[in-house]
Amino acid sequence: MNSLGQPIGEALPNWTPRSLPSGTPLDGRYCRLERLEARHAKLLYAAAAEDDASAFTYLFYGPFKDRAEFDEWLRGACASEDPFYYAILEGGSGAVVGFASYLRIEPKVGVIEVGNVYFSRQLRQTPAATEAMYLMMRHVFVDLGYRRYEWKCDSLNAPSRKAADRLGFVFEGIFRQATIYKGRSRDTAWFSVIDKEWPKVGRALEAWLDPANFDAGRQRKLLAALRGS
Repeated sequence: MNSLGQPIGEALPNWTPRSLPSGTPLDGRYCRLERLEARHAKLLYAAAAEDDASAFTYLFYGPFKDRAEFDEWLRGACASEDPFYYAILEGGSGAVVGFASYLRIEPKVGVIEVGNVYFSRQLRQTPAATEAMYLMMRHVFVDLGYRRYEWKCDSLNAPSRKAADRLGFVFEGIFRQATIYKGRSRDTAWFSVIDKEWPKVGRALEAWLDPANFDAGRQRKLLAALRGS
């Protein structure tokens, strides 16, 4: 309550603006994330070329009709600071199997979003896919000290909504007719994890990613079970 008897938000007397992502590589057991650069183009295009158009339905770009169109998109993505893109490399082989970005980056208030997520066929439904999302989330909360991490997607994108829920994001609602892309109207589903929730979410992800949680490549426990939800 303030001096006027009005309810107000929690005071943050020691808050300072956070740093922007620097592009420092993020290393895990199953994958490595590197700032997206032109040197990733050949392997990334090869991975994307194996996918059909459905892999790009809910992204603002793609599918790419040829290498020239892909290279044009890549040049813009590499130069962009927001969105800030990472290439996802498979552990061991070093194959470039996807990309993801931070976007809508607001250091002054400690809010940042993950988006533009593309997982190739080699990456989908693997420990590396989960680890890539964990590494980005850990970097936001642990290394950079942000307060809020957002996930947004087309409300009709059932796989993305399922992924957000699985990773521990909290559903916040639907923003109706929020934007237009590829000539279509989009209602946007909003999800978030906040700093107070990160320790529990992070521990569950770490436990799931532990090699002891896998038996002949199959998970022993689900993420939801490890999170206690």
